[in-house]
Amino acid sequence: MQPFTQVTGIAAALPAANLDTDVIMPKQFLKGIDRAGLAAGVFHHLRAQPGFILDQPAWREARFLVVGPNFGCGSSREHAVWGLAQLGIRAIIGPSFGGIFFDNCRNNGLLALVLPQPEVDALMALAADPQRNRMTIDLPAQLILCPGAPDLPFTLDPQTKDSLVRGLDAVAATLEAADAIRRFEAVHHQSNPWLAREVTHV
Repeated sequence: MQPFTQVTGIAAALPAANLDTDVIMPKQFLKGIDRAGLAAGVFHHLRAQPGFILDQPAWREARFLVVGPNFGCGSSREHAVWGLAQLGIRAIIGPSFGGIFFDNCRNNGLLALVLPQPEVDALMALAADPQRNRMTIDLPAQLILCPGAPDLPFTLDPQTKDSLVRGLDAVAATLEAADAIRRFEAVHHQSNPWLAREVTHV
């Protein structure tokens, strides 16, 4: 995964509540056997509507989304997170997220931040203004920095923070303990030798 330390970019406002994963990544983009081309599917139906924010010049290079409540509800499709990442989105900020979507973000290097509604509203107003829609997220310091506005602290569980800062997915994080895992296996097999025997098929 791409490490997340300090990222600066444009934020776009998507205030609607309950934007589900079918809106984020419609089902017709789930047919491939790999992750290629998913950026084209992100908000496909919304982007067919004139004036959609991510199609406007001031927000076409957005790196952050400030979203309404229950963003990412609905089905468990991981393609929604993959597509957002391919589109260049690095973080999503909202008052609440669909549970599986939130976990998928964490497992795929997309920072999902839960903030109180008044703080989301303040960021939403900035993100909706093309003159003030740039911000910086400093993950090590756990701060959102917006020009002309107070620095905004946020909380994040230490394990997720460490994985994002170092760019570790679940496999890479597990492999960091490879030596300890091998030592455990050796001791466990000595105590339970039948587990280590080669199985003979009759």
